[in-house]
Amino acid sequence: MAVATVSLAVSNGLSIGGLPPFYKPLREEFVASGAIAAAHAETFIANSANITFLLSGVFSLVGGWLALRFPLKNLMVVGCVLLGCGLVLHSQGETANSIYIARALMGASLGFIGVAPCVVLVSRWFEQGRGTALGITLVGTSLGGALIPLIASPLIAHYGWRNAMAALSGLVWLALLPAVLIFVRELEVQAADSSKGPTAQGSSWGNALRTPIFWALAACSALVFYPIFATSQQFILYLQTPKIGVSAETAAFAQSALFAISIGGKFLAGFASDKLGAVRVMTFCAGLLFAASLVLFNLTAATALVFLLPFALGYGGTFVLIQRQASELFGRADAGRILGTITLIEVIGAAIGGKITGYLADLHGGDYTVAFYGVTIASAGAFIAAVAVALLAKKDLPAS
Repeated sequence: MAVATVSLAVSNGLSIGGLPPFYKPLREEFVASGAIAAAHAETFIANSANITFLLSGVFSLVGGWLALRFPLKNLMVVGCVLLGCGLVLHSQGETANSIYIARALMGASLGFIGVAPCVVLVSRWFEQGRGTALGITLVGTSLGGALIPLIASPLIAHYGWRNAMAALSGLVWLALLPAVLIFVRELEVQAADSSKGPTAQGSSWGNALRTPIFWALAACSALVFYPIFATSQQFILYLQTPKIGVSAETAAFAQSALFAISIGGKFLAGFASDKLGAVRVMTFCAGLLFAASLVLFNLTAATALVFLLPFALGYGGTFVLIQRQASELFGRADAGRILGTITLIEVIGAAIGGKITGYLADLHGGDYTVAFYGVTIASAGAFIAAVAVALLAKKDLPAS
């Protein structure tokens, strides 16, 4: 569990949560050099992040399929190499396409070292207290998002964004890769055959896809990741617009606070789900996410914390419990492919959110006010989908 937590802290921190402090200097350098047009600068940033998210979903599905045939440890080593190479290439990129290729490698790495493989790894070890175990493990995604900006921001200020990114790649080569090679151990489970229906350890991937609750959970995950992605990637830029007027340092602190607060949400939701039931707690967390997003209709520097605190708690809790539900409702036998499919759907929702947010910001001259109304709308949809999951969960499932 410790290695899985570190894996998520490093992989998600360096490929998703910790990258926003790099966006402004990257954007300014590329606009100044003519590598991108100023009118499309926000879209360039959104596209870069979208590539990472989309490919993380595609390769999560690929990784889930490969996990039935190869040891997770081997897949995690591949993920480390892809992530390290992507960071090095990104630090040297001179064109938009080179950045896109680097972000593609970083996204692919998450299919092997990110959330889906780590959830499968931990789920195989825990029967009792699985919610708490997953909550602790998935805290890693928030730790990376909280700590990497605090490390990256002064490095960027003193050495430039390129040297800062190259230096941070050392976390992969010198910390994560050795940890995976030395410490990862896994338990084997019985594989599910789609043609034979559920096994003693859960439903097959094909049978899971035939259930209404799978698609309700998938809809919830897509609608949750729209606001999660837009906020974690572009809120830092929103805060620095003239309307809000927050400095780069304060915006980086707010970015870190978002992930730091979500740590509490992930741990508390995981613990509470063992006591009260995952479905109930997920519905509450989705409702909290939606309630917080209403502040975006009148966001100011003074109300930013009013938005961030409940939003981060709700996002952290909902994130953990979507992963738990995907593993728990259908059992562990084919968890890799089921989680990979949910992850793919999550990132499609995230990519749509990032694309719409970037497009609307460009359309309004870099102002993110209207763009972030979409976060509120998607959060409302996520809450409705969570309620649907709760209602469907009362029915019998062909799993576990």
